[in-house]
Amino acid sequence: QVQLVESGGGLAQVGGSLRLSCAASGDTFGIYVMGWFRQVPGKERDFVAAVSWSGTPYYADSMKGRFAASLDRTKSTVYLQMNNLKPEDSAVYYCATGRSVGSRQANSFDYWGQGTQVTVYS
Repeated sequence: QVQLVESGGGLAQVGGSLRLSCAASGDTFGIYVMGWFRQVPGKERDFVAAVSWSGTPYYADSMKGRFAASLDRTKSTVYLQMNNLKPEDSAVYYCATGRSVGSRQANSFDYWGQGTQVTVYS
């Protein structure tokens, strides 16, 4: 079992920045990748970014250039730096862990955090 706790969500102005964190605990030896998804009411959970346990990030095409994911293995913590935020970035952001590096599919991730709300206002 892996437990995930996200933090760092909140309010941000258009053009502003937020940094999300997600700390993993428990059976972290089974983690190959840590990722971020986001979801708005009535829509599917969309892939944002992920980082392999070796530290290599990959992104959804629409997130490249504004978002940066990183991993601190010593803390079993993944980060999502979000810059130049737009109103359409408003969503609940979820952290997840999985074994399939490179996957962007939610069903390939095994454990999920509780989510953290990000709201971007103008």
